[in-house]
Formats: sequence, structure tokens, C-alpha cells
Amino acid sequence: METLQLESWSEAGLEILHRQNTPGMTEHLGGPETEQAIVDRQSRYLRLEGGEMLIVRLGGEAIGSVGYWEREWGGEGVYETGYGILPEFAGHGYAAAALRLAAERAAAEARGARRYLHAFPHVDHAASNAVCRKAGFELVGPVSFEYPEGTWLQSNDWRLDLGALGA
Repeated sequence: METLQLESWSEAGLEILHRQNTPGMTEHLGGPETEQAIVDRQSRYLRLEGGEMLIVRLGGEAIGSVGYWEREWGGEGVYETGYGILPEFAGHGYAAAALRLAAERAAAEARGARRYLHAFPHVDHAASNAVCRKAGFELVGPVSFEYPEGTWLQSNDWRLDLGALGA
């Protein structure tokens, strides 16, 4: 079996963003973005501080993305995560495995300063909620969550205790 690897975000990530920008992959995220929005996202990912965006590779082939970044939630500093595996690689556990690898990186970076990693998939996005469950996240419950900016969604708040990863 080929090994799943995470690679730091680079110019190669722009192709992933374009491949992920489909109605099916963005259905629960407000729909496809404009070309300028994709370029802006790429720029943000390249200069992200307080977290990292990562390209998910399987045997050298880019199959998606995963990342984590700092945010305030519930009055404390936490990490938020996001992930997306291309449809042709879905259903094989790659998203949960990539999320778990990213969580280990977040735990190492946090060094105890941030206890939790949160994910906020839409309540109706069964596959994304299953990824969180398979990656070992605990369901906190439904919340109103703003994404994209100006749009409030009913999401599930999943969290993973980074201290439990032994970092």
C-alpha cells in the first residue's frame, strides 16, 4: 500500500485549489470560488503563520489538502482545521489519515499552548462529519458558524485534544 504523506504548501498547491473548486467539493462551503478568490487563497496559504497548509500526497500524487490555523473559539486560543480529498480518492480513509497526521503536526507546533484542534463541517455533510469521527475527534455539538465571511451555517463542532496525542 502506498504511503500517505503531507508536504508543505507550495506553488504546486494552486493546481489542488483549482481541482477542488467544483460544485461537488464546495457544496457545503458556499460554492465554487472565482479565479481571483483562488489566487488570493493560494497567496494566504503560502504566507500562513500560526499553522500550516499542507498538500496531501499518495505515492507522490497530490490528492488533496489539509491544514490548521490559529483562531479564537469559546474564549480560548485553538486551532481550526480544514481538509479536502479529491473525489477520485474519496472513500479510502485518506481524509481521516491526513487529518490525523495534520493533528500530530499541530500538537507538536502548539507545545501545549493550544489544547484543541476544531473542525466545523456543515451538519448535513455526512462524509466530512465521518472524517472527523474516524480521525478521533469528539462531537461537541451543533453551532452557528460563519463561512464564508458573511454567511452563517449550521455546523457541527468537532474537537480533538492535542494533549492526548503525546506531543
